Amino acid sequence: MTQSVCTHQAPSSFKLNQIVTFEDAPFKDEQAIAQAELYNHLETQAEAVAPTQDPLTSRDRRIIGEIIEVQPESVRTIWIEGGITVWVQLVGGGRLPFDRNWFATRVAEVKATLPETARERNQRLESELKEACTVFGLYHGEIDYLVFSTKVYRQGKLVGFVGWDEEGWYARPRQYGVNRVAASAKQVIGLLGVRATVAA
Repeated sequence: MTQSVCTHQAPSSFKLNQIVTFEDAPFKDEQAIAQAELYNHLETQAEAVAPTQDPLTSRDRRIIGEIIEVQPESVRTIWIEGGITVWVQLVGGGRLPFDRNWFATRVAEVKATLPETARERNQRLESELKEACTVFGLYHGEIDYLVFSTKVYRQGKLVGFVGWDEEGWYARPRQYGVNRVAASAKQVIGLLGVRATVAA
């Protein structure tokens, strides 16, 4: 009688005493991989349709960072729970609770002493300039943010130059000449001899 013996040989990729991680394992869970790809795809699509808007400005982060004594970049978000507790979520993980009234008082104190950054100042000045241009039916050219100055136009014609410096808002009808100074963008544009547009 003939006897047969079955022997199993290790595959050529087999290496004795080698540690195999989950990533290297030939029997990866295809379901888990497919699920991760689906979640990644859905997250990408959701971000494209409705991008997440950061509710905090850089100034907000500076104020919160000053109050809780952390770097402004480490503040992720903030919310109020139950109208009583202010929660501050940190980027590295962790949440800090504060009494709403105490936190509001500290925000007011810090806001009063926190100096405005150059970027914040430029944003504020640009907003004021746009509002004044709308009143007079003007539009402005590109703003030089280093010295905050620009040209203002009406119907394609140059009306004058407007800017802001240590003295406040200034305007002049020509590139070279004497600056006329005023307390607001609206007042300084009026000094150029421009009349406000009348609503129809």
